[in-house]
Amino acid sequence: MTRADAHTPASSAPLPLFPDMSGKVAMVTGGSRGIGAATCLALARNGVRLVINGRDPVALQTSVAAVQAVGGEAIGLAADCSDLAQVQRMQAQVEAHFGAPDFVLAFAGGGTGRPVPVQDITEEDWRSSIDNNLTSTFFTLKCFLPGMLARGSGGILTMASAGARVASGAPAGYGAAKAGVIMLTRHLAQEAGPQGLRVNCISPSAVLTERTRATLSPERQARMQEGFPLGRLGTPEDVAAASLFLLSDASAWITGVVLDVAGGRVMV
Repeated sequence: MTRADAHTPASSAPLPLFPDMSGKVAMVTGGSRGIGAATCLALARNGVRLVINGRDPVALQTSVAAVQAVGGEAIGLAADCSDLAQVQRMQAQVEAHFGAPDFVLAFAGGGTGRPVPVQDITEEDWRSSIDNNLTSTFFTLKCFLPGMLARGSGGILTMASAGARVASGAPAGYGAAKAGVIMLTRHLAQEAGPQGLRVNCISPSAVLTERTRATLSPERQARMQEGFPLGRLGTPEDVAAASLFLLSDASAWITGVVLDVAGGRVMV
């Protein structure tokens, strides 16, 4: 594995390379943009064959094309992971094409607006936060677990958030949903460990995706980065590099953990 200085953004550092990953298959939900898309590229550069999921067909095709541009193999499957029937269809398509995946990265999710007092959260916003983050993760794991358990090996990675680790500026429903993802991950790690599966969770803090770059002014970014011991905001590549480690054999005796990719701001 190559290494870079901790203060260097992963986007400008050498990509971690794990030869044990080459030739394996990864299912990545939420892989059409941001952290998911960057992780797909990192996996492809490690020789992993990819099934990339997203809801926006245009963004999905862009992510697939980016993987193919670096010589990787990828197919794109559009589906809403908060809909069980759509995830079941996607699982059948994946296993018909590749067989049961070696890796499942349940990254689909996202925030649903600015935080408001709990008493002012609408039922629609609450259910949207839970469905888009916790339910989508559950449906993904539920559908892909049987094939992975039958093979008796593999790695699963879920996506939480610093908003699940500390009360912060995230909406309460989003934080609660991501905290649920953490506990779901730990339950599954306990259940599936004896059957050869490792299940871990990655928990980013402020990451400069294309969406956050568009909404945060340079001045706001400068103020935010002052709160991080490492003195900068994160990049999607920072999270991708950490994801590679948790899926590779370099972490072969690690399961049920939450890795805070947070520049030192979250220490629990």
